[in-house]
Amino acid sequence: MGVRLKDVAEHAGVSIKTVSNVVRGEIHVSEATRERVLRSISELGYRPHPSARHLRTGRSGILALAVPDLVAPYFAELAAAVIAAAKNRSYTVLIEETGGDPEEELRIACGLGSSLIDGVLLSPLRLDQAALASRRRRIPLVLLGERDYDLPVDHVLIDNVAAAREVTTHLLALGHGRVAAIGAQRGAASATAHQRVRGYQEALYQAGVPYDPALTCEVPAYRLADGVRAMQRLLHLPHPPEAVFCFNDLLAAGAVRAAADRGLRVPQDVAIAGFDDVEFSQYLVPSLTTVAPDKTELARLAVSALLRRIDGDAQEPPAVLYAGHRLVVRESSGGRDADRS
Repeated sequence: MGVRLKDVAEHAGVSIKTVSNVVRGEIHVSEATRERVLRSISELGYRPHPSARHLRTGRSGILALAVPDLVAPYFAELAAAVIAAAKNRSYTVLIEETGGDPEEELRIACGLGSSLIDGVLLSPLRLDQAALASRRRRIPLVLLGERDYDLPVDHVLIDNVAAAREVTTHLLALGHGRVAAIGAQRGAASATAHQRVRGYQEALYQAGVPYDPALTCEVPAYRLADGVRAMQRLLHLPHPPEAVFCFNDLLAAGAVRAAADRGLRVPQDVAIAGFDDVEFSQYLVPSLTTVAPDKTELARLAVSALLRRIDGDAQEPPAVLYAGHRLVVRESSGGRDADRS
């Protein structure tokens, strides 16, 4: 016979209901109790039986996750974190790539037209608020990312303004007087870019450094080639920057390449920092200073919020939930290499 809830409860010294609450991700459990129960679950090898729960609840046990671009390392790593978080709750995740197509984003927000989807995690790029508000099928939905919607839907994200401010402040504190930014974009679909520009500008203001629009580079996308081209433009300025904050790690890697092509050393001649802390960032030469969003926490918050809605918790008002982030200082900024593992 497999390990039962009762076995876990006895091992952890709590009630069966408490174990059930932890397994379901309920928030009304103290952290100390949650950790004790999770330790017992791990030690005993307990796994909730999905078929039993799905028969009892009438649910399929399938969630959909939709992101704009699975080729982008950030979204690939986020998808892996969501799959792990859902698996811990005995759910399977169906992955969809939208390409930023608003019609595709709306189709997924409506549950892909399938009754087999219990709920949707959606990272929208171009979906119009009015279209999302008028969706015909009201399947449980949680939004991911920085696109701002004034809708009664749970939303999980990180504080991009604070994160951009922190990395820019780091570059300024190292003595770099001319700090550029690569990654600005226009339009409502560019909420991430807008927020990171704002954080960048706030850091300059707090340091008493005048904002120079010539040092803010727009890009059509957040790809390696876009980082190369933007950095080339910056290096052709009459007064090139001493440091560059790139709005993702792919842009930063492209900027490193463009600097090397000009015979410049990073960070001795120009410091570079990125955003996302994707896996390759620690293996670049030099290793990349970057902002590390807590993707594990983001995934856990998103899955827990979605499952609360699936379980019928309609009384709780929609929430905006923030996952943490931290600045990882490595070689590319000229600071100490804090993450060489």
